[in-house]
Amino acid sequence: MAVQPIPETQSASHSETARENAGLDADPAFALHRGGKLEVRSSVPVRNADDLALAYTPGVARVCTAIADNPELVHDYTWVSNVVAVVTDGTAVLGLGDIGPSAAMPVMEGKSLLFKEFGGVESVPICLDCTDVDELVETVVRLAPSFGGINLEDISAPRCFEVEDRLRELLDIPVFHDDQHGTAIVTLAALTNAARLVGKELSELRAVVAGAGASGVAVTRILINAGIGDIAVADSKGMIYEGREGLNPVKAALARDTNRTGYTGSCEEALRGADVFIGLSGGTVTEDAIASMAGDSIVFALSNPTPEIHPEAARRHACVVATGRSDFPNQINNVLAFPGVFRGALDVRAREITENMKVAAATALAGVVGDDVTADYVIPSPFDPRVAPAVTAAVAAQAREDGVARL
Repeated sequence: MAVQPIPETQSASHSETARENAGLDADPAFALHRGGKLEVRSSVPVRNADDLALAYTPGVARVCTAIADNPELVHDYTWVSNVVAVVTDGTAVLGLGDIGPSAAMPVMEGKSLLFKEFGGVESVPICLDCTDVDELVETVVRLAPSFGGINLEDISAPRCFEVEDRLRELLDIPVFHDDQHGTAIVTLAALTNAARLVGKELSELRAVVAGAGASGVAVTRILINAGIGDIAVADSKGMIYEGREGLNPVKAALARDTNRTGYTGSCEEALRGADVFIGLSGGTVTEDAIASMAGDSIVFALSNPTPEIHPEAARRHACVVATGRSDFPNQINNVLAFPGVFRGALDVRAREITENMKVAAATALAGVVGDDVTADYVIPSPFDPRVAPAVTAAVAAQAREDGVARL
């Protein structure tokens, strides 16, 4: 049979796509991502028939039978105890919003890259084509036997709270929504050092948090757990307080546990005389509002890539300024937390990640800075080789103390 020529329209389409791709690859970010950022490598050699017989049949059958008789052996004789699922539905990706599971894959690959590079943790990016809470939970539960932990990523609020809560109830492995708890751990660590620098205890601070999404809620919760003096949270409609109409269950719970002073106006009004501003809203705050804060104030403008206020403007009034960006001092970066948190949890085969384990991670992270703390150095660099080991050890020790460790 003669080979049929490719129709001109198809050929033209391929040529056009090739030209477009060539243009994209002129951007170094696209060039780096071509083909993906991950690969799977064997950890044992297969050089001959004897190796093959041990790595696969018939030798593998003996291992399978032993695990069937004693399921706990899966942690010793497979990679399960050292691998995390990085799971998203693509509904809240970076600052890009709901871009879907396919477009989320480069970020999930990146997360897996960071797990490996900074914590020595293997992970698999999983982008799910469903957004219903029941479907997300059911899918992750069905995948769970293949993993030692679940890292939830870029799932929009308030669904993310229910997804995590339900998975924590159903699974006996760590479940950790990094957008919430990674941000919270690093923020607490930085605030611990910032407070020490300005000569105040956490219990003396009054903080205002702008943003009641996943990270805003988690930051507020960890600061309450750590003993902050008073804290109030604002969303797009103003301060959250008891009795405000239209609050969802998560915000209603915040209203009960925060804002003892009873602020009912705007975030900027609540900043008058406050010691700490933490921005996680994607919005803006005026320089006048920062100027109205207490002396030796602390400003964490963490929205990324555009902080709530430019750091240079904030520094005219605040003693310590942090952002989520790498081109300014004091970057609040989740990579300081999640690799060590999971490494520590996996090392002791923890059943869960407790609130105390998160605070222990923050304390260890703050301790890396130690006596070297300055206004431009309240949190270490992600490339500081002391970070992951310090967080790992603290999390593992706290897991044993909390009674959730199997080893």
